[in-house]
Amino acid sequence: MKRFLAAVVLGLSLASVAHAAIDTYEFAKEGDRERFRELTKELRCPKCQNQDIADSNAPIAADLRKEIFRMLGEGKDNQQIIDFMVDRYGDFVRYKPALNAKTALLWFGPAGLLLGGFVVIAVIVRRRRGQRAVTPSSLSIEERQRLDQLLDKTQE
Repeated sequence: MKRFLAAVVLGLSLASVAHAAIDTYEFAKEGDRERFRELTKELRCPKCQNQDIADSNAPIAADLRKEIFRMLGEGKDNQQIIDFMVDRYGDFVRYKPALNAKTALLWFGPAGLLLGGFVVIAVIVRRRRGQRAVTPSSLSIEERQRLDQLLDKTQE
């Protein structure tokens, strides 16, 4: 019975591995293979959103890999392939979107937030320093004299 259960568990665990798709493409030139790898690493899977299409097992990623392979076979250059994908799926499909009016906030937003944070910290620090300089001493003259006498006694 234990052997049967072990076989069932092993079979189920191997069944999930059997569904993983492995693309095999034959390239005429090694340069095309390298361009294919570069393009599939640069483009994002529309379904997975945090994976490039080279690492994604989603059906749409497989379709995009086939489309890139087809376009490479037709002799299209990298920019033409990327432009086709952007036209079809939008700027989201690129991990590094081009700098234009639509993506300016994406490129410069983090730096702007960081700079704004430094400005806020500088303003807070200046205000606190100004408050310390303006704040009068909380001890009266008699209390200061008494404190000085006590400190003098402890130093002797």
